[in-house]
Amino acid sequence: MSRIAPVAFGPYAPPTPAHVLTVVSADGAQLHVEVHGPESAPPVVLSHGWTCSTAFWAAQIRELATDHRVIAYDQRGHGRSPAGSACTTRALADDLEAVLAQTLAHGEKAVIVGHSMGGMTVMAAARRPRFREHAAAVLLCSTGSARLVAEARVVPLRAGRVRTWITGRILGSRAPLGPVTPVAKSILKYATMGTGSAPHMVEACARIVHACPRTARHAWARVLEALDLDHGVRELHAPTAVIHGASDRLTPPVHARALVATLPQCIGLTELTGVGHMTPIEAPDLVTGRIRDLVTTYVTRKKATGVQIKEGA
Repeated sequence: MSRIAPVAFGPYAPPTPAHVLTVVSADGAQLHVEVHGPESAPPVVLSHGWTCSTAFWAAQIRELATDHRVIAYDQRGHGRSPAGSACTTRALADDLEAVLAQTLAHGEKAVIVGHSMGGMTVMAAARRPRFREHAAAVLLCSTGSARLVAEARVVPLRAGRVRTWITGRILGSRAPLGPVTPVAKSILKYATMGTGSAPHMVEACARIVHACPRTARHAWARVLEALDLDHGVRELHAPTAVIHGASDRLTPPVHARALVATLPQCIGLTELTGVGHMTPIEAPDLVTGRIRDLVTTYVTRKKATGVQIKEGA
């Protein structure tokens, strides 16, 4: 595991969880899971993206945990979760189902939030009985279901085979990222964040991404390169909101628009001008506010009134 630690102070310093548990997935993979906030509060489940960890959600956890039960977990091979035996979209779905099974009561409803690969995890799990049992609503942040490498704009060339090939080699590189230097932060900011991102945001992102083991970064990059979860989008019947950054080079707006056109119950698209791929860090208040709105509408209010959420056909 990398010795690069997340930031220690400020809004992106990871809060201390109320308790920590290890969840075992279907193939025996062990997942580090954190639970924040009051045990009786309405639940929110956070699924982070490629090369990130629970630290990525620090700003959301800090604000939501005052009156929500926030469940965040490290994807296998990331953060404090060992790599496990498989890197597949099926494994992502297995892992999310295992987390839901161990942290939520039977029939308990939650808002499930996925950023980037975390959103793809939601798509992969969309048909799973455990996911459908617990998903009151979904928030997809900066994600896509297919053609990730072909559509990415991290390489400043026109779209085509050459750009796709170079992008795939860069994202799937086995080379270590090394220490968090000014040059490294500049590269990361260009590839993943909007030009107006504040230095403390870039610092937080760089520390999180550089802490990801290169073996996991390479293995999951190969999965994302071949990704095709369009079928999962069509099966995602929970009310689903979409957020994306207009300046996102990793998952450009074309992905968000495709999701909106395909989702059975899309309940809104939010496009953030000047924001890149790291929406929960670049626009923390907006993302947190959207989560709160979803909890109020689809968990708290529905529970209080006894109204059932009808899934799409």
